[in-house]
Amino acid sequence: MKIKPLGDRVVIKNLEAEETTRGGIILTNSAKEKPVMAEVLAVGPGGNVDGKEIKMNVKEGQKVIYSKYAGTEVKLEGEEYIIVRQSDILAVVE
Repeated sequence: MKIKPLGDRVVIKNLEAEETTRGGIILTNSAKEKPVMAEVLAVGPGGNVDGKEIKMNVKEGQKVIYSKYAGTEVKLEGEEYIIVRQSDILAVVE
């Protein structure tokens, strides 16, 4: 990984969207919803961000659910990543 997030930022990578419905219907790319589940690849150090003390609650390797339109999409070496603030992560999937 060559991306090192700063402050309260987290680098995530989307997990693949569902290819079929529960009824077995195969979805085309245009019919798939934007995935909101991702894997955490890198976590910033937290600390004092915008005058507030931030403790990082997510760890590398965790699967998370994040806000649908949150973050900044980045393409690096052919891979797509999203950089979000920790506050844009809604839940950790266990």
